[in-house]
Amino acid sequence: MKDNFYSELWKNLNWKLARKKVFRLQKRIYKAMLRKDYKQVRNLQKLLLRSRAAKFLAIRRVTQENQGKKTAGIDGKASLKFEERFALFIMLEKYGHKWKHNKLREIPIPKKDGSTRMLKVPTIADRAWQAWCKLAIEPAHEATFHERSYGFRPGRSAQDTQKLLFSNLRSSSKGHRKYIYEMDIAKCFDRIDHRHLMNRIIAPQSIKQGLWGCLKSGTNINFPEQGVPQGGVISPLLANISLNGIEDLGKCIRYADDLVFIIDPGFDEDPTKKWHKRRINQIVKSEKELIEYEVSQFLKERGLEIKPSKTRLVKATDGFDFLGWHFYVQSNNQKFRSVPSEENFKAFKEKAKAIINSSAFGARVKAKKLSSVVRGWRNYHKFCKLDGSRFSLWHMSYRAFKVFNKEKKMNKYKAKSLIQKAFPNPGWKENDHIMVKNNKSPFDGDIAYWSKRNSKLYDGVTSQALKRQDHKCEYCGLKFSDDETVELHHVDGNHNNWDKKNLVAVHRSCHHYIHMKQ
Repeated sequence: MKDNFYSELWKNLNWKLARKKVFRLQKRIYKAMLRKDYKQVRNLQKLLLRSRAAKFLAIRRVTQENQGKKTAGIDGKASLKFEERFALFIMLEKYGHKWKHNKLREIPIPKKDGSTRMLKVPTIADRAWQAWCKLAIEPAHEATFHERSYGFRPGRSAQDTQKLLFSNLRSSSKGHRKYIYEMDIAKCFDRIDHRHLMNRIIAPQSIKQGLWGCLKSGTNINFPEQGVPQGGVISPLLANISLNGIEDLGKCIRYADDLVFIIDPGFDEDPTKKWHKRRINQIVKSEKELIEYEVSQFLKERGLEIKPSKTRLVKATDGFDFLGWHFYVQSNNQKFRSVPSEENFKAFKEKAKAIINSSAFGARVKAKKLSSVVRGWRNYHKFCKLDGSRFSLWHMSYRAFKVFNKEKKMNKYKAKSLIQKAFPNPGWKENDHIMVKNNKSPFDGDIAYWSKRNSKLYDGVTSQALKRQDHKCEYCGLKFSDDETVELHHVDGNHNNWDKKNLVAVHRSCHHYIHMKQ
């Protein structure tokens, strides 16, 4: 009975007003930072951090919205009851400006090269504190971030880097003559220098002290002055703050700690003239050495270094892998192409194979899980050239049909129906992505631009619902201007009724509240 009381109290909070208040302050912080009015920025940050709305939104984000919301910290708590959420709010009110971080739970994660990295997970309370701080710190730094930085930033995605590479390497941009200098940073999150990072963070002093404790809670014994604990809500933002500016050292495209530099020698190679190739090699080598030196000096200040095994220079026509894609320029017609990389496709097949061959689920559950995996993979690669038989997934669907057809009480027609749901028609469009404009940010207040742009990330019935609703959430009435996922809600509760009148687009959190009331 007590939990029901707190449940009603939680879901009846005015979340719409809370989002409006926080966003209004974030917009003012962003614009003050553009003017370089640092005093005003810190005053506005303090105002935001004092607001009850920011604390409630931070708690909701880590307990309801985040993908890792059910991951337990060292205290063993994987979720909070409604009563515990209010208790956490009181903790943030009382101790937010003198927060003490708990130790981190370490989870070993295997890497592609056979080694392991430690994912260090904070407690739910620490994650809520980090989300609360991030609400104030992120808009200030968004005004300073480079336009060619795309990783872990609101309103930007990996598809933006894909489109930018297309713009630089297509035939009209003479992509066939360009070279790609791939670069990776060795143990980026584990080696970021604490003092250099703290000097760059724009935040009130009390919050900086809390962040210092956050950094120290996850340090390696051998490197006590380095490292940002992976697994925290604010960790990607701290990494972006540390690495911001590396994009100015050349024609660089950065996604988190993955970098590619585009080197253009300035003219095509003439096979009839031997000196042409030597001259191009000299220009490219000179440019590569300059970039390598400047990047090394840049990283050295931050306690980082280049990883030699992940660094190589290739011609665009030879191809290179980046963010799960393989990019190349065709030698015969000079056209740019991008397809899923070998590693990405192999990992996807293994994941799908594990679902199909699992004996723990029936065919219907397998079809539902498989549909989610296939749809996610296809959505990520929807702007690739995937017209070859290799990416048709025919063999995978045929294997699934054979397994489903063997199940008891399952005839071939029902099995075929499940396969059609698990492997929907992809409808690929090559290079149809609309790249984010220059240095635009969701905090600039251009709600119309961002709501329409975010709506274009969705296809099919979701896209149609967004257009009907003028890109507004049917439940709360706010524009889809932030990074929260859009979900479809079935009005009559029947998930088999896909009539357009029965489908409305809502925020993920709003969708959760709708079902709580039912």
